[in-house]
This record gives sequence, C-alpha cells and structure tokens, in this order.
Amino acid sequence: MSLTPFSLPGAGVLDLECYPVQERPPELVPGRPDRDWMDAFANRHPYRCLPLTMANTTGWEILCPVGFTAEWNGGPEQSDIILTPERPFPHFQHFVQSHFSRGVVTMHTGYMFRTPPGWAMWAMGAPNHVKDGIQPLCGLIETDWLPFPFTMNWTFTRPGKIRFAKGEPFCFITLVEHRKLDKFEPVLKSLNSDPVLKGQYDAWQTKRSEFNKALARRDPATIKEAWQRFYFKGELPDETGPAPVDHVNKRRLKTLRLV
Repeated sequence: MSLTPFSLPGAGVLDLECYPVQERPPELVPGRPDRDWMDAFANRHPYRCLPLTMANTTGWEILCPVGFTAEWNGGPEQSDIILTPERPFPHFQHFVQSHFSRGVVTMHTGYMFRTPPGWAMWAMGAPNHVKDGIQPLCGLIETDWLPFPFTMNWTFTRPGKIRFAKGEPFCFITLVEHRKLDKFEPVLKSLNSDPVLKGQYDAWQTKRSEFNKALARRDPATIKEAWQRFYFKGELPDETGPAPVDHVNKRRLKTLRLV
C-alpha cells in the first residue's frame, strides 16, 4: 500500500509506503482536528487557535482496532500490567502487550513504513489528545532505510487503570527531513535590527492591546467580532507588508490507497 502525503515544488508527489506486517493492520487515517476537551469549551473556543488544529492534523492517526483497558499496580515486572480487551479479539497480544515492563505499554502499528531518502518518521501520541494517567512516548525513526517495523509505547504516570476506546488513536505519525535540522543554528538578534519586522510586531501589539481593552469595556462591535483573525487568515496588521502567499490554515492529507 502507498500513502501519498504531499507534493513539494519541483519534487512532484512523494509516497509514504505502508507495508502491512499483519493480516489485518490497524486503520490508518489523516489526523482529525476534533478533540473532546476542545469541544467542551463555550463556542468551541480552542478551535480559534490555528496552531492547535494544524498540529492535530499534520500527520496520520493509527487507530485502536479494539477497545481495551490497561491496569498497572506500580510494580517493575511485565506481569504487573494487566491488559484486557473489551470483547474477544483474535491475536490481542500481538496488538498490545507489556514488553518493556516498568509501567510501559507497547502497541504494534501493524505496518512497516518506507519514506523517501532523507525523510524520517516521527511517531508520537496524537497532538493535544489528552489521557489522564498515561503518557505517550515519542520516537524518531529513519524509515528511509529501516527494514522492520517499530512499536508505539506509552508509560503509566502512576499506578491505576486507563482505557483505550476502539477507533481511538494510539499512534500519530508525521514526517520530517531530520538531517537538515543539524544545519540550523539558533541566533539571538535584537528586534530593532529588523525595522520591517519590528514595525509589524508593534502594529500587531497595538491592535491586540486595543482589542483587549475594547473587550474589557464590552464594546458591542468587538464582542461581535469575538477574536482577531490575523494569523488564522494569514494577514499582517495595518497592511505592514504583503500577506504570505503560502499560508496554510487547513491540512488536506491523503487517505490510504491500495496499489
């Protein structure tokens, strides 16, 4: 199977190759923007934060094929973690097990992935998907050469019992040209050294301050506007420069296709 994730200028379409290593691997879908805790806010306020929703959708989710509970008594042995499926599920132990012990739960993605040269895979929990009592562990995998699959691991933060629902993401994968990261060098610069950027920042700060003051005094027009949309719309305040032509406010990742 081949998953076509994106295209780059001059590079054409790149394939993320997904090779099942199980008869029925878990479902793999583009990252979904919704989160229960974000829905719970009045007017779903957190969805106004574009960085949150973009993070939620910048990759693919691998979903639990069955609901199950995991319970840890705090001990160091594999047997100190009890894993129980919510219904009979063939080869349950091949999907989730206590492999590393010490409160770590190991899940199998069901795939071996292959990326183009220079591209690695970042495996983690779904961004901003919060689970009390257990923490996803992140891994960077050189999938441009690795000839075997990797696992997704979660570690209990305290003894207790947690639940993964059927269809809940247990792994989130995204891609990075990790070797290029070493070429970057953090450089400390005065904002005054870039007058254009300084002017844009000052204009934004002024607009932000004025907006918050208007909200505080319950200005009807400001209340109706509810929130400023400069970043969401890819605009600069007070026309301090041209808007970015390649601003992205919605991810459109491809679904898994059979070849």
